Amino acid sequence: MKAAEFFTAEEKQRVEAAVKAAEQKTSGEIVPMVVDNSYEYPRAELIGGGTLALATGLLVSWAVGGESIWWFLPVFIVGFFIFQQLIRKLPDLKRKLIHPDELTEEVREKALVSFLEQELHHTRDRTGILILISLFERRVQVLADSGINAKVPKDTWDELVEMIIAGLKSEDACTAVCKAVERCGELLEEHFPIKEDDTDELPNLIIEGKS
Repeated sequence: MKAAEFFTAEEKQRVEAAVKAAEQKTSGEIVPMVVDNSYEYPRAELIGGGTLALATGLLVSWAVGGESIWWFLPVFIVGFFIFQQLIRKLPDLKRKLIHPDELTEEVREKALVSFLEQELHHTRDRTGILILISLFERRVQVLADSGINAKVPKDTWDELVEMIIAGLKSEDACTAVCKAVERCGELLEEHFPIKEDDTDELPNLIIEGKS
């Protein structure tokens, strides 16, 4: 599923309403973000396409051409292009060609980059929270600014990640994200209550992907 299709119009409104309700009680900023993927992983396509093309080329040259290189080369070249495109269009297959640690690291890096790009580090009291859902990797990353991490235990974010992942598995991601946002609001309200001159500094939901 693509990020543009992840939430229905009604679900987007629910998430944005949850963020708005949470931020009415605190000076913090909560930004849920859904992306297609955190990285393109071209190496997986090259290795997968090359391996399948090599096997196909050897098989065809052995079966038809008597191990002739003139059969192997064209089959390998055409096969490589076909298999590379096939892997690109089949995310479940592509994901199997990538080490889980690499997936986790790329999502973590995407969260850090997005945190800076969306200027969550520029909030007045350093109280921005990014909730990143990366669909291809099937990973969730919660990243909080220094003002929050100084007062909230780090394992709190692990709890929120598990909450959202459970929602993804049960196909009720919207409710899970809304609950995670509500929990963030409670944590922020405890340590960073709303101020009289507080303003909504950041978007309440970001969808980054191809429609």
